Amino acid sequence: MSFTGKYELQSQENFEPFMKALGLPEDQIQKGKDLKSISEIVQDGKKFKVTVTTGTKVMKNEFTIGEESELEMLNGEKVKAVVQMEGDNKLVTQVKGMKSVTELNGDTITHTMTLGDLTFKRVSKRI
Repeated sequence: MSFTGKYELQSQENFEPFMKALGLPEDQIQKGKDLKSISEIVQDGKKFKVTVTTGTKVMKNEFTIGEESELEMLNGEKVKAVVQMEGDNKLVTQVKGMKSVTELNGDTITHTMTLGDLTFKRVSKRI
């Protein structure tokens, strides 16, 4: 299954408490909570390029499955992590105590991030 495509955010759960836990300032959280987000994914075998545009903020990450890569987190911090693939439709990584799972089902991507007992869920549809 190929992740390649553009996806528009349809819904999200626990945005505000999760961003607070990541240390984002309150003004950024309030500005960001209602913005539409477009994710563009280009998959070439085990190589991925992911561009997420939210309002005027653009976050780009490139990684290869199973290899250490530098990833930009939601708060702008850059960290080293290894992204693994489970089956043919799930990307999983652990970063600074946070587990990130991106699952593709048909034209829907569900991205779930868990930090302690907080879970932030984003659902996007292919456009």
